[in-house]
Amino acid sequence: MSSAFMNRRSILMGLAMLGAISVLGGAATRAEAQEFRVTSTSMSEGSQLSSAQVFKGFGCDGGNTSPQLAWSGAPAGTKSFAITAYDPDAPTGSGWWHWNIVDIPAAETEVAAGASSTEALPKGAVELRNDYGIVGFGGACPPPGAVHRYIFSVHALNVETLDLPKDASNALAGFMIGSATLAITRLTAVYNR
Repeated sequence: MSSAFMNRRSILMGLAMLGAISVLGGAATRAEAQEFRVTSTSMSEGSQLSSAQVFKGFGCDGGNTSPQLAWSGAPAGTKSFAITAYDPDAPTGSGWWHWNIVDIPAAETEVAAGASSTEALPKGAVELRNDYGIVGFGGACPPPGAVHRYIFSVHALNVETLDLPKDASNALAGFMIGSATLAITRLTAVYNR
């Protein structure tokens, strides 16, 4: 074999080894990164909400208790969190916002069951007015018939506060949350009556 061929072969083998090392290094980095995820002791993915998370009013007679939510694996650069609860199946043309909390400090990893509108909310967190017209959590209360989805989302944000005006609409909050979101994790429960 010629020395030119051997040199070319050595160079190609070296490049292949560098590529393999790069791929393995990337795999290790991805394996070390946690997945941003949310869990709840109050509900589970795809399951029917309990009566505790059903609204009291509008023809419904539930406990109107905000669910427990815990999250982990937030991405680097997270400076705060926001939680939203939304029913995209509400017959309104724009869905129904059940809960919107912003400015949850980055050190927090949980909101306790029943924390809405109490001192148990993380210090500094701000709850907005829901589509029932009250501040805090408003449980499920769809019209009788079809099954509705309730999407509980935890947003990792790249800002400490959203600086929303007093009585900001859920649409404005959604816009501001969306513009600052690094990652989102969701849990979707259902309810019908």
